Amino acid sequence: MAIAPIGGLPLGPEFSATGPEFSVPGISGASAPAPGAGGSFGAMLENAVGGLDKLQTDAATASQQLATGQAQDISSVVMQVEQASLALQLAAQVRNKVVEAYQQIMAMQV
Repeated sequence: MAIAPIGGLPLGPEFSATGPEFSVPGISGASAPAPGAGGSFGAMLENAVGGLDKLQTDAATASQQLATGQAQDISSVVMQVEQASLALQLAAQVRNKVVEAYQQIMAMQV
Protein backbone atom coordinates (compact mmCIF):
# COMPACT_ATOMS: atom_id res chain seq x y z
CA MET A 1 0.00 0.00 0.00
CA ALA A 2 1.54 3.29 -1.10
CA ILE A 3 0.95 6.53 0.72
CA ALA A 4 0.39 9.53 -1.54
CA PRO A 5 2.34 12.71 -0.66
CA ILE A 6 0.49 15.70 0.71
CA GLY A 7 -0.30 18.10 -2.13
CA GLY A 8 1.64 21.35 -2.31
CA LEU A 9 4.77 20.18 -0.51
CA PRO A 10 8.02 20.02 -2.50
CA LEU A 11 8.79 16.33 -2.04
CA GLY A 12 10.07 15.53 -5.53
CA PRO A 13 13.65 15.48 -6.82
CA GLU A 14 13.51 19.25 -7.32
CA PHE A 15 13.49 19.81 -3.56
CA SER A 16 16.80 21.17 -2.27
CA ALA A 17 17.80 21.89 1.31
CA THR A 18 20.17 24.56 0.05
CA GLY A 19 17.62 26.40 -2.06
CA PRO A 20 16.48 29.98 -1.56
CA GLU A 21 13.60 28.89 0.67
CA PHE A 22 16.17 28.13 3.39
CA SER A 23 18.22 31.32 3.09
CA VAL A 24 18.34 33.89 5.87
CA PRO A 25 18.05 37.50 4.72
CA GLY A 26 21.06 39.54 5.72
CA ILE A 27 23.43 36.59 5.91
CA SER A 28 25.08 36.58 2.52
CA GLY A 29 27.51 33.75 3.24
CA ALA A 30 24.82 31.27 4.18
CA SER A 31 24.73 29.67 0.74
CA ALA A 32 27.32 27.14 -0.31
CA PRO A 33 29.87 28.30 -2.89
CA ALA A 34 29.64 26.83 -6.37
CA PRO A 35 32.00 23.93 -7.07
CA GLY A 36 35.33 25.24 -8.27
CA ALA A 37 34.53 28.78 -7.14
CA GLY A 38 37.54 28.80 -4.82
CA GLY A 39 35.45 29.62 -1.74
CA SER A 40 36.59 27.98 1.45
CA PHE A 41 34.56 26.86 4.41
CA GLY A 42 36.38 29.38 6.60
CA ALA A 43 35.45 32.26 4.28
CA MET A 44 31.81 31.14 4.17
CA LEU A 45 31.73 30.87 7.96
CA GLU A 46 33.35 34.30 8.33
CA ASN A 47 30.75 35.85 5.99
CA ALA A 48 27.88 34.19 7.87
CA VAL A 49 29.15 35.36 11.27
CA GLY A 50 29.75 38.85 9.87
CA GLY A 51 26.17 38.95 8.55
CA LEU A 52 24.86 37.77 11.91
CA ASP A 53 26.85 40.48 13.68
CA LYS A 54 25.50 43.12 11.28
CA LEU A 55 21.91 41.98 11.94
CA GLN A 56 22.46 42.18 15.70
CA THR A 57 24.07 45.63 15.46
CA ASP A 58 21.32 46.97 13.17
CA ALA A 59 18.62 45.66 15.52
CA ALA A 60 20.31 47.25 18.55
CA THR A 61 20.66 50.56 16.72
CA ALA A 62 17.01 50.50 15.62
CA SER A 63 15.88 49.69 19.16
CA GLN A 64 17.94 52.54 20.58
CA GLN A 65 16.55 54.95 17.98
CA LEU A 66 13.01 53.89 18.84
CA ALA A 67 13.67 54.36 22.56
CA THR A 68 15.09 57.87 22.02
CA GLY A 69 12.25 58.90 19.70
CA GLN A 70 14.36 59.07 16.53
CA ALA A 71 12.52 56.19 14.84
CA GLN A 72 8.79 56.43 14.20
CA ASP A 73 8.05 53.07 12.52
CA ILE A 74 7.62 50.55 15.31
CA SER A 75 6.87 47.66 12.96
CA SER A 76 10.19 47.95 11.12
CA VAL A 77 12.07 47.96 14.44
CA VAL A 78 10.18 44.88 15.61
CA MET A 79 10.94 43.17 12.29
CA GLN A 80 14.66 43.93 12.61
CA VAL A 81 14.80 42.66 16.18
CA GLU A 82 12.91 39.46 15.33
CA GLN A 83 15.08 38.87 12.25
CA ALA A 84 18.21 39.22 14.37
CA SER A 85 16.75 36.92 17.02
CA LEU A 86 15.85 34.22 14.51
CA ALA A 87 19.28 34.45 12.86
CA LEU A 88 20.94 34.00 16.25
CA GLN A 89 18.73 31.01 17.06
CA LEU A 90 19.61 29.48 13.67
CA ALA A 91 23.33 29.98 14.30
CA ALA A 92 23.03 28.37 17.74
CA GLN A 93 21.22 25.35 16.30
CA VAL A 94 23.81 24.95 13.54
CA ARG A 95 26.56 25.11 16.16
CA ASN A 96 24.76 22.47 18.25
CA LYS A 97 24.50 20.15 15.24
CA VAL A 98 28.19 20.62 14.40
CA VAL A 99 29.22 19.83 17.99
CA GLU A 100 26.93 16.79 18.01
CA ALA A 101 28.42 15.52 14.73
CA TYR A 102 31.94 16.08 16.06
CA GLN A 103 31.14 14.13 19.21
CA GLN A 104 29.71 11.25 17.17
CA ILE A 105 32.81 11.15 14.98
CA MET A 106 35.09 11.15 18.01
CA ALA A 107 33.09 8.30 19.59
CA MET A 108 33.61 6.06 16.54
CA GLN A 109 36.00 3.21 16.94
CA VAL A 110 38.54 2.72 14.20
